[in-house]
Amino acid sequence: MRQEDIWDAETARRYDTPGTGMFAPEVLEPTVGRLAELAGGGRALEFAIGTGRVAVPLAERGVSVTGIELSLPMIDQLRTKADEETIPVIAGDMTTAVAPGTYTLVYLVYNTISNLLTQAGQVECFRNAARHLAPGGRFVIELWVPELRKLPPGQRATVFHSEAGYIGLDTYDVLAQHVVSHHFEFDDGRQARLFRSPHRYIWPAELDLMAQLAGFELESRHADWSGAAFTAESRSHVSVYRLPG
Repeated sequence: MRQEDIWDAETARRYDTPGTGMFAPEVLEPTVGRLAELAGGGRALEFAIGTGRVAVPLAERGVSVTGIELSLPMIDQLRTKADEETIPVIAGDMTTAVAPGTYTLVYLVYNTISNLLTQAGQVECFRNAARHLAPGGRFVIELWVPELRKLPPGQRATVFHSEAGYIGLDTYDVLAQHVVSHHFEFDDGRQARLFRSPHRYIWPAELDLMAQLAGFELESRHADWSGAAFTAESRSHVSVYRLPG
């Protein structure tokens, strides 16, 4: 499963769910508010900007936002909301693509660094963020904590979410540190729609080491965008890394 094939035109058309899921106000507003605060009046760069879920409301708050995105269909969907002058986007891989200028903030949300399927690629993502930042600039990552404690010996799959009309399964390859998320949507009929995405999961300590290799220091880590304490039971984290000033 190549990323170019996963994030195709059909996925881009179905990606936005205004008012619900990751687009729900209680999810989006704390995210945008915290990023606007971290930008500190400077320019922001979003890796894997997608359809502009975060970038559009962040730009509406007066933050100058540029994006990097691998999927052309996702960029096309973004263009239905904001033009190139409002939110410039560079088509390319977030490990190598270069956006013009320097930034006070680079951010990568909703587990997207795990779409890079090698440790080397994830390290290069940090290095590319550092290349774009001014001294003292920040790189913010939102990422889930691997839930291997839920995986009994000999079992390869866990249910991460279940509700009416939807079930989500993760299948693990613990040797390769890979997981494939399977999203099943269904109604009362006999057919279901399946969307799959592969990931390389990252432990927080491993993420911190990647940051150090790129010259960053961990500034803060919370369980969510509202600043809740990160604990051993947290299912995700928002980590803020900073370059020396």
